[in-house]
Amino acid sequence: MGWGRFLALWCAVWGAVAVAGFVRSLAGVTKVQRGGRLTGRIVRVRVPRHGGSRMGGIWVVVSYRDPASGQKITVTNDGERGEMITSAWEGREIGVSHPRGRPHASQFSNAPEEPSRGLGRPSFAVFLVYVGLVVLAALEWGWPWALIGFGGPWAVFAAVHLPGAVRVKNRRIERLAAMETVPERVVTVLKDVSVDQDDGHTSITITPVVSFTTREDTTVTAHCTSNLPDPAGAYGRDVTVHYTPADPAEFTLDRAVEHRSTEREVTFDVLVIVVLAATAVAGVVFL
Repeated sequence: MGWGRFLALWCAVWGAVAVAGFVRSLAGVTKVQRGGRLTGRIVRVRVPRHGGSRMGGIWVVVSYRDPASGQKITVTNDGERGEMITSAWEGREIGVSHPRGRPHASQFSNAPEEPSRGLGRPSFAVFLVYVGLVVLAALEWGWPWALIGFGGPWAVFAAVHLPGAVRVKNRRIERLAAMETVPERVVTVLKDVSVDQDDGHTSITITPVVSFTTREDTTVTAHCTSNLPDPAGAYGRDVTVHYTPADPAEFTLDRAVEHRSTEREVTFDVLVIVVLAATAVAGVVFL
């Protein structure tokens, strides 16, 4: 079988997978649609032990009500529970999902989510079809079509989403300017050691944990992985925390650094669009 037939078969197979996935989503029978997506509330938080592991996130007890039975369910985030809870306070709402009929098999997310339609896998299948078509075009009509097929659609996609990225940047800068400031301290430093099984290389991950009380008298316990010099020796250090009153999970120790980082993200997006557009133009020139 030649490359042309192989790629045509590739596109046909993944196209069928995509169609099947979209049909299942419309019928409401995908795995995520069969499960329940609820809003849970943290009712208890425990500060991690100094020198312990960051795996599993901040230890919490979560309570929610199963709509099928009306039963109140209380679970902890011990073991595999979905997303790592990195910021926690009593009363915080988080997302909870579970297979239908198994409310105790809960998976957590850091924020309540809209019900998913299960389009992740069929969308990825569409992407694989697109890749196959680009490669097939390059083989049939010449390599410049690979540049056009790659650069053109992605440049358009990025350009369409750029205004949204700018709006997100502006809202982020507004939130940074409106942040409240409180003096607090690092209450513990977590340490994880991992060894690469192939070369025996040892890597160490240091995760300081801060605890701060908002002006609304809410005590927040959170991983602090940026803008903290010498994190390994930060235990007991006094720090200044800037937080968003509406969502204390959004906090920083250095607003100026966060402001510059936000500006750079949009600059990077613009550069990506320029590079992609230049790639497509180069393909047209070499045709």
